[in-house]
Amino acid sequence: MRIDLISEHASPLASMGGEQAGGQNVHVAALATALAAQGARVRVHTRRDDAALPRVVPMGRGVEVVHIDAGPACPIPRDDLWPYMDRFAFELVREWTRDRPDAAHAHFWMSASAALRARAATGVPTAVTFHALGAEKHREQPRGDTSPPERIAVEERVARSADLVIATTGKEAAEHRAKGVAPARVVTIPCGVDLVRFRPGSPAGDPGRFQVVSVSRLVERKGVGNVIEAAARVPATSLLVVGGPDPAHLDDDPLVVRYRRLAADLGIADRVGFVGAVPRHRVPDVLRGASVVACCPWYEPFGMVALEAMACGVPVVATRVGGLAETVVDEVTGLLVAPRDPASIATALDRLRCDPRLAASMGRAGTARAGGYGWSQIAASTRRALHGIATAVAPVSAEATA
Repeated sequence: MRIDLISEHASPLASMGGEQAGGQNVHVAALATALAAQGARVRVHTRRDDAALPRVVPMGRGVEVVHIDAGPACPIPRDDLWPYMDRFAFELVREWTRDRPDAAHAHFWMSASAALRARAATGVPTAVTFHALGAEKHREQPRGDTSPPERIAVEERVARSADLVIATTGKEAAEHRAKGVAPARVVTIPCGVDLVRFRPGSPAGDPGRFQVVSVSRLVERKGVGNVIEAAARVPATSLLVVGGPDPAHLDDDPLVVRYRRLAADLGIADRVGFVGAVPRHRVPDVLRGASVVACCPWYEPFGMVALEAMACGVPVVATRVGGLAETVVDEVTGLLVAPRDPASIATALDRLRCDPRLAASMGRAGTARAGGYGWSQIAASTRRALHGIATAVAPVSAEATA
């Protein structure tokens, strides 16, 4: 089966090249690799953001990355890419007219819009995974929403007109159905975890120290500020913040400066460390060095870090939002707390600090639960879903305005 993945802003090569990328980069890279391992031929279409990049880059056996010329060949903030999606769709039509896949799987709303326009011209059956919904972002962070104003309306049209919506959580699937997407055209397939890379091992940290680790992109909604406030309430605790800019540029990052000032004001500057972005291959060791991993965003479509921490045998303190509420089993693999609530986070952290046996039990339970999220299982479910739309008698027609 020939499967094309569309990921306009999140290249899978970014997740393979060293520095930690966002969840969509990791997801697309891992899914493409796992699909190919199961016999599919996979091409990933992403926007060219560097003029020196070859048009086609082999990523691994059975996987190629195709760079699409849409807009300037330089890095552009994700929320500024919408004006270039017409060109992206035009180039997809050229690609699919010349070399048609059996099915396409678009990732994120802009990729989905471009892919459905290409489907209208070529008939390629197309599934969509949004990774995040504009309606939720606007609801949870209205003042920080920099998305194009068209996003929510386009997402809703895309969801109704795609051959299949692949939601990553049951909550997201229910939201699509509530907005009129036919139940038969929504399936839930979660994000996965690399069980070879993320597995229990010897902790890299000091076994006598209670080490809290936060791994995420440094944006305010990820709740790192709340974790810093919580750490100030827990004695004999240190916090390591992983993510953000290259380590050489930490001092120039406004949010790092703000968080360092917060830690200093709380009197724990000597207990909070920032290391910036780390190579992807080092993330498992970072997680294994934690006594607990704190994943405390204000909202979160899925939350891959919590699953990775569980796979490494580390208990998780997570906010009861989005996918975290579905992957983390409260009182079993970790503790769920209210978002934006440093006091609740602190109570959970201190409980694990004071009860190492409970923490160890949750770590073991997390490893067992993460075993059900291996990428081979996720890819098999995705392939079955894509095979279903590829062999359907009458694919859904695309809306012209999608």
